[in-house]
Amino acid sequence: MTVAAPSSRTPPHTDARRNFAPAFVLPASVPRALALFALGLALSGCASMSENENVVAAFADPAKYELWDCKQLEPERKNLAKREAELQALMDKAQTGTAGPLVAEMAYRNDYLSIRGQAHFAEEAWRKNNCRETPPAAAASVAAKSGISRAKPARSSGAAVY
Repeated sequence: MTVAAPSSRTPPHTDARRNFAPAFVLPASVPRALALFALGLALSGCASMSENENVVAAFADPAKYELWDCKQLEPERKNLAKREAELQALMDKAQTGTAGPLVAEMAYRNDYLSIRGQAHFAEEAWRKNNCRETPPAAAASVAAKSGISRAKPARSSGAAVY
């Protein structure tokens, strides 16, 4: 029996693989740069989202104020305007810090959009009901006629046992 001597020549398919060099090789940093670019592009869509009525309306219940009358809507509108101003002031204050824009967006933006959406629907119900602002003098006379006084309640002695 004869044993074949090992050949010094390797099969042709392995030589072809060993000598193959791609025509173009990307540096290692390019895939990372492309991934960061794609992430930035995706996030820029969120940042450029304007606060139009459609976006703001998505953060509030459109049916909340449908059955409210003018007496209920008037203080609610004032409270919403006050809260919106407070949140805007907090966002402006947060903008001054080092990571201010991020803090403002993370902490206050959703509440701000929610309040703006509620204010939008409260104004819509106000117009639909043909409501008018109650003058301060008329509000005081209505309170006097109804027996509501603006006097502060008497202070307790504080010695009550709980």
